[in-house]
Amino acid sequence: MSYVVFSPVEVVQPARAVPGIPALLQRGLEKILALVLLMVASPVIVAAAIAIRLDTAGPVLFRQERHGLGGRIIRIYKFRTMRVVEPGSSAQQAVPGDARVTRVGRFLRASSIDELPQLLNVLTGDMALVGPRPHPIMLDKQFSPLIAGYMARYGVRPGITGLAQVKGHRGPTPDVETMRQRVAADVEYARRKSLALDAWILARTVPAVLGAKNAL
Repeated sequence: MSYVVFSPVEVVQPARAVPGIPALLQRGLEKILALVLLMVASPVIVAAAIAIRLDTAGPVLFRQERHGLGGRIIRIYKFRTMRVVEPGSSAQQAVPGDARVTRVGRFLRASSIDELPQLLNVLTGDMALVGPRPHPIMLDKQFSPLIAGYMARYGVRPGITGLAQVKGHRGPTPDVETMRQRVAADVEYARRKSLALDAWILARTVPAVLGAKNAL
């Protein structure tokens, strides 16, 4: 299958920000909350880093380029959960029983602890606490020609958690329909974005993660 190569900056327009102080206040509060979460989660972060280092050879953190607000390229951080670190923007999704996923990595993925380093992306402003999850660039190239309005999900800042995740659209996307359901939730969030919706999603995130059955 051949994929259409697109320039996301040309096809995505960021959603209009709330003018004036409210938008600045929201970003400031979000960064403060991200910093507090980093401090609270620091024992878990340290333990995860040590476990990764003892389990397999390789870096503790996984870095990968993905699309951010308006389709611009950002670099996201996660805990490394695989034996093979895929460089650049190319990536093959993990599948059930994937031999690349380490013993520690399987637990980190199931518990979403592997996402904690993305709090650093929130502090830099590349991500938000709540928003559409940023997909690997190869997935964007694969699915954007097949799903109408796909890139509208990048009209808002990508997030660590989002409406798609609390609705259960989490894990691998092996076919177009699975991805279409996730994108529909992401686009719905982009259209309805508000402080109240963000608060609701954050409140639902922990029980959604604990009850998730499709994470690898």
